[in-house]
Amino acid sequence: MSSWTNGSSNLSYTSFVLLGFPGLKESRALLVLPFLSIYLVIVSANALVIHTVVAQRSLHQPMYLLIALLLAVNICAATTVVPAMLLSFSSRFSRISLARCLVQMFCIYFLIVFDCNILLVMALDRYVAICYPLRYPEIVTGQLLAGLVGAAAARSTCTVAPVVALASRVHFCRSDVIHHFACEHMALMKLSCGDSSLNKTVGLTVRIFNRVLDMLLLGASYSRIIHAAFRISSGRARSKALNTCGSHLLVIFTVYASTMSSSIVYRVARTASQDVHNLLSAFYLLLPCLLNPIIYGARTKEIRQHLATAFQQAQHQVSSEKLQPLPSHRELPA
Repeated sequence: MSSWTNGSSNLSYTSFVLLGFPGLKESRALLVLPFLSIYLVIVSANALVIHTVVAQRSLHQPMYLLIALLLAVNICAATTVVPAMLLSFSSRFSRISLARCLVQMFCIYFLIVFDCNILLVMALDRYVAICYPLRYPEIVTGQLLAGLVGAAAARSTCTVAPVVALASRVHFCRSDVIHHFACEHMALMKLSCGDSSLNKTVGLTVRIFNRVLDMLLLGASYSRIIHAAFRISSGRARSKALNTCGSHLLVIFTVYASTMSSSIVYRVARTASQDVHNLLSAFYLLLPCLLNPIIYGARTKEIRQHLATAFQQAQHQVSSEKLQPLPSHRELPA
């Protein structure tokens, strides 16, 4: 599908074919099972930890609620990408309109930036909890937490909206085939005609500025947090504080390392095939969603204990049902 735009003679496509992993051609259908399996693991693992936090009143504290929100964002991010990816492996369902393409682009980048902003809120929460433990309940209130999450969402919107708005004004006349499984910004800009340097510059500048600013804020916060943790006289409290910070730092490393490695390889390894670039994109989009619930479920003591209790109860219930004797002939209803 294509249309004439602005009354000019420049033809601009209004729908595109998502050609995920084009090098595999007809063998792309073989990727459905592994990516579907990864998606199901992501949804079930994240949902399990979220359910644990919501169901246990003892976990209704700012830190655990932020963890649940982070994992909910993981589910949304995977859902934005994977179903469209699986459909792109089929030629019958691979076409997407420009409007839907831009919406998907906005959702992908919004959720990535929102994920990073939640990590900043979590760093602030830990800073107050460890550096000002006696004042923590009066400082970190539900109202403050809601305001910080709202500010994180607003910042994410303001970061992503200009990039998507500029992309919506571009004419796409080179081709209507996107050699990607999703509407990624650079993949779409390859189809643009005319000068798209502004779009690429704005996209790169926004990404670098946000990454550098986030790393500076996180570095300043956690350096103060770790310094304060080592000054705690109680060894048990110090160990708990450092273990909690270790979980957050591991998640931060996973999120930022995956995004930065993908950006670096995308720009350095220009001789690599499109399939390699697409695999790296899937890696940086899905790896944090897969690892975050494992990190928090395994390293956060309170969550781990509730998960272990729930698993033992489920196992005991299954064993009880198996051992329950069947009714005898005399006990059967007439």
